[in-house]
Amino acid sequence: MATPGHHLPLLLLVLATLAAAAFAVAPVPGPAALGGGGPLLGGWNPIPDVGDKHIQELGGWALGQAKYQKLAANALRFRRVVRGEEQVVSGMRYRLYVDAADRAGRSVTYVAVIYEQVWTNTRKLASFTLASRAH
Repeated sequence: MATPGHHLPLLLLVLATLAAAAFAVAPVPGPAALGGGGPLLGGWNPIPDVGDKHIQELGGWALGQAKYQKLAANALRFRRVVRGEEQVVSGMRYRLYVDAADRAGRSVTYVAVIYEQVWTNTRKLASFTLASRAH
């Protein structure tokens, strides 16, 4: 006659096999199943609130760096970031559309690409170019 504990190893083996089969068949949940709409890792995503204090500060910093690096006229004055995109890398990359005022007070829009890694206090201006009329 078999004891109740005698079948325990067989029962555990059957349960482990069933669990492994269930995980092998179950699809891996995609972004939609996990709430969807999240940022695409590595892709450019719109910045939901360009009025955010940090984003506006980055825009002003970018113009200051552009002047320092002679990428922009010294007479330009920062007005605001009007739109932007962000990209998750080993830190963040931002593409900001910076509205600046020229010497005559006219609006001129530039595209600033900035790399920032907060935990190492790294911030670099990758480019600062005049936005095309198509943007």
